Amino acid sequence: MTFWTKIAGFILRNRYFVLLFIAVITGLLVTQMKYMRFSYTEANLLPSDHEANLQYNNFLEIFGEEGNLIILGIKDSTIFSPEKFNSWNKLTKSFEKISQVDFSVSISDVKQLKADRKNRKFVVEPLFSKPPSTKEEIDKIKVQLFEKLPFYENLLYNDKGVLQTAIYLNKDIINTPARADFITEILIPKIEEFEKAQGIDVRISGMPYIRTLNSLNITKEMGIFVLGALLITALIFFFFFRSFRATFITLLVVGIGVVWAFGFIGWFRYEITVLSALIPPLIIVIGVPNAVFLINKYQQEVKKHGNQAKSLQRVISKIGNATLMTNITTASGFATFVFVKSQLLREFGILASVNIISIFILALLIIPVIYSFMPLPEKKHLTHLERRWIEDVVNWMENTVKTQRITIYITTVVVIILSMIGLYQIRVSGSLIEDMPKSKQFYKDIKFFENEFGGIMPLEILVDTKKEKGVMKLSTLKKIEKLNETIETFPELSKPISITNLVKYSKQAYYKGNPKFYQLPTSQEKSYIFSYTKNSSSNSGMLKNFVDSTGRYARITTFMKDIGTDKMDIIQDRLQAVIKKQFPEEKFNVSMTGKALVFLKGTNYLIKNLVISLSLAIVLISIFMAWMFRSPQMILISLIPNMLPLLITAGLMGFFNIPIKPSTILVFSIAFGISVDDTIHFLAKYRQELLANNWKIKPAVYSALRETGVSMFYTSIVLFFGFLVFTISSFGGTIALGGLVSVTLLLAMVSNLVLLPSLLISFEKKIANKKVLKETNFKILPPKEEDK
Repeated sequence: MTFWTKIAGFILRNRYFVLLFIAVITGLLVTQMKYMRFSYTEANLLPSDHEANLQYNNFLEIFGEEGNLIILGIKDSTIFSPEKFNSWNKLTKSFEKISQVDFSVSISDVKQLKADRKNRKFVVEPLFSKPPSTKEEIDKIKVQLFEKLPFYENLLYNDKGVLQTAIYLNKDIINTPARADFITEILIPKIEEFEKAQGIDVRISGMPYIRTLNSLNITKEMGIFVLGALLITALIFFFFFRSFRATFITLLVVGIGVVWAFGFIGWFRYEITVLSALIPPLIIVIGVPNAVFLINKYQQEVKKHGNQAKSLQRVISKIGNATLMTNITTASGFATFVFVKSQLLREFGILASVNIISIFILALLIIPVIYSFMPLPEKKHLTHLERRWIEDVVNWMENTVKTQRITIYITTVVVIILSMIGLYQIRVSGSLIEDMPKSKQFYKDIKFFENEFGGIMPLEILVDTKKEKGVMKLSTLKKIEKLNETIETFPELSKPISITNLVKYSKQAYYKGNPKFYQLPTSQEKSYIFSYTKNSSSNSGMLKNFVDSTGRYARITTFMKDIGTDKMDIIQDRLQAVIKKQFPEEKFNVSMTGKALVFLKGTNYLIKNLVISLSLAIVLISIFMAWMFRSPQMILISLIPNMLPLLITAGLMGFFNIPIKPSTILVFSIAFGISVDDTIHFLAKYRQELLANNWKIKPAVYSALRETGVSMFYTSIVLFFGFLVFTISSFGGTIALGGLVSVTLLLAMVSNLVLLPSLLISFEKKIANKKVLKETNFKILPPKEEDK
C-alpha cells in the first residue's frame, strides 16, 4: 500500500473528523480577522539597515516627519472678489482650530518682515489686519503679495496668480488612522461645502491626502477583486463542467480559502498593502485549478467503472501527489521572496506560500469528502469529457507534435530572438505615483500641482556643518544658495525652500522691503543684518523649519514631479557633483533623502532581488525535477517550456513600454511558479504512461498529452481569466500585473502542450531507458489494468 493510498483511506474513513477539523481551523482564523490593519505609510521596499533608510531616519530625528503637509490650490480669478476671498481665508483659518492640525499657512497668515530701526530688530506685521471689503483693497493686497514679497513665491502663490494654502498636520497622527479620519470626515466635507457655496474648484494634494485616498482605493478594490475572481472562475468552471454541484463545491473550497487568507493576515499582524491585498483573489485563481484536476479525475474514474469509493480513492492517490508537487512549486516561487531583505516582499511571500499550501489541503480534504456524501454524477455531467471541440483541440496538439516539430522549433527560435530585442528596451520606473489611478480626482490634482508649483513629493537635502551654529556662517549660506540655484535649473524639481530664503528676506526687510534686495547679504552687511536677527523673536518660528535648535543642521526642501529612476539618477549625479565641490567632506556631511527618493532607490533594490528570487525559484524547480527523474536532460527539457513564456513577457514589456517597477516585478516569479504546474502534471502522467507503454517514449507522450491536455487547458483558461480580473483595477501596476501574468500563463500552456512533448520525443534516446527508470524507483512490472 502506497503513502497516498493510506492518505486516501484515512480521509475517506474519517470524513466527519475532517469536516470538524476544517470548521475549527476556519473558526479560529475568523477570530484573527479583527487584527487586520490597513497600511498608513508608503511601502518601504528597502531593508531597515539600508543606507537610504538610515539617512531618512536620521533626517526624521532632526526635523521630524516631512510628509505632514496637505496643500490646497485655487486657479480661479474670481477668488479675488471680496466675498470669495474672505470666505476662502475663513475656511483655511478654521482648520487651525482642529486638534489634528498643527498649523496652517495661507494669505491671511502672511506676515511682512520689517526693520525696527529704533530697537535694531526685525518685527512682523500682517499683510492685512481686517478682511478686505472692496475690490480695491484686494488689489492692493495682490500687488503687495505678488510683486513685493518674493519670499512667499511658490509657497503661497505662483507667477500665474494661482493661490496655495499649506495645512501642516500634527506629526504624531501622520501614520495612524486619525489621519484618515481627519481627511475623510473633516477636510473633504469642508472643501466640498466651500466649493458648493462659492462655485470654485479647490485642488487638494500632499502625501497624507494621497496616502489616505490610495488606501481607501485599495480597500475598495480588494473586495471587487475577490468578488470578480469568484464570479469569473465560477462561470468558466460551470461552462466547462456544466454542473452546479461541482461549481458549488469549488466555490466552497476557495471561499474557505479566502477566509483563511484574511485570517492569516490578521494572525501574522501584517498590514494590508497593495501587495497583500492581492492574496485573497490570488488564492481563488490558484485554488480553482486544484479543483479542476481533482473533479476532472473523479469524473473520469466514475465514467470508467462507476464505483464511487474506488473513484474517490484514486482521485486522492493518483492526483494528490501531482497536485501536491504543483502547489509546492507554486508556493516555492512565492517563498523565494522570504530571502529578500525587503519587508514588504517578505510578508507577501510568506502569506502567498502559506495560503497556497492551505488551499491545496482544503481542496484535497473537502472535494472527496463532499462527493462521498453525494450520489454519483449523472451522465449529463460527464458529457464534457467527450465534448467534440475539446477533442478537436487535443487532436490538433497531438498532430502538431507528430508532424510539425521542426516548425515548432523554428518558431521558438524566432520568438526567442524577437523577445531578446524587446528585453533590451525595458525601462525601469521608480515613480511613487505612476501606479495610482489616473481617472481619480486626486491623481489629476497631483498633476495640477506639478504643473503649477513643480511637484508634491518632498525631496530633502540635509546639511550637517559638524559645528553648532555652523549654518549661519555666511560661507555656509553661500554654499547652500549655490545648491539652491542648481536645483532651480531642473524643471522636474520645484523652487527650493531653505534658510537662505529667510536670510534674503531679512536683507529685503532691512532695506525697507525693496524686492531688489531679496538676496544674501555681503560680508559687510552680514554683521548689522544678523544683529537685527539676534534681537528678533519674531522670525524664530520661521527659523526652526529650516535649521535645528543647535544651528548645526540645515534642510533644503524641494518637491519632485512624477519622474522615473533614469531622470532621478541624472539629477542626483548633478547635485552630488555640486555638493562635492561646495561642501568638502572634512567639514560637511550632506545627504539627499525623502520618501520619494527612498522609494526610487527601493525599486532599483527590488530589481536586483528579482534576479535572486527568480534564480532561487528555478533552482528549487530543478531540484524537484531531479528528484522525479534523476536526469540532467529532463531538468533542462522541463525548464525550457517555462522559461520561454517569461522571456516572451519580458520582450512584450519592452515593445509595449511597460516598465519594470515594484508591481510588475512580481509577474515573473508568480508566472513561473504557476506555469511549472502544468509541466509537473504532464511529466507525472508521462512517467506513469512510460510504465503502461513498456518504456516507449512516443506512445507515452501522446497518452499523457491526451489525458492531461484537457485538464491543463481548463486550468490555463481559468487562470487566464482569473488574473485578467486584476485588469479592472484603477492602479496601473495591478492592471499590468494581471494582464502580463494572464498572457504569460496562456503562453506557458501552449509551450507545455506543444513544445514540451516535442522535446521529449526529439531527445527520446537520451532521456529514457530502463536504467534511468530503475534509478527513478520504477519497478519493471507489467502494467496494471488500470494503467492501460
